[in-house]
Amino acid sequence: MAKFYDAIPEELKAFMEAQHIFFVATAPEAGRISLSPKGMDTFRVIDEQTVAYLDVTGSGNETSAHLEENGRITVMFCSFGPKPLILRLYGHGEVVRLDSADWEAWYGHFNPEPGARQVMVIRVDSLQTSCGYGVPQYDLVGE
Repeated sequence: MAKFYDAIPEELKAFMEAQHIFFVATAPEAGRISLSPKGMDTFRVIDEQTVAYLDVTGSGNETSAHLEENGRITVMFCSFGPKPLILRLYGHGEVVRLDSADWEAWYGHFNPEPGARQVMVIRVDSLQTSCGYGVPQYDLVGE
C-alpha cells in the first residue's frame, strides 16, 4: 500500500543513498515526457526537503529545458531485491549551471565527474512509497 510523506525520513534517505540507479521524469506544458536513467555517485539528499543530482553530458538536455519552463520533476528509485520498494519524489527543480554564482556551493556536494554540466536542485513537495515498504518480506527462492 502506498504511503505518503511531506519530508524525507532518515530510512528513506538511507534507501536513496544505497541505490545505484534512479530515474528522472519531466515534461513541458505541451509535448513529450522525458524519462531518463541516472547513476554513478551523483545523487545527494541535502536536507529533509531538498535533494540534488549532478547532471553530466551524455544525452540531450530536455530535463534542463523542462525545469526552466515549469519546474516540475519526479525522481524515482526502485529496488526489487529481498526488500522491494518503489519511491517517488515529487517536486520543483532549478538548474544550477557552470556559470552560475551558486555553482561552487552546489558542485561541492559531489565528487568531481568528467562531463559535469549542471546540478539539478529539487525542492521536494511530497514522497510516495509503494511495492511492499513496511510489509514483511518473503524469500520465494526454492518455493
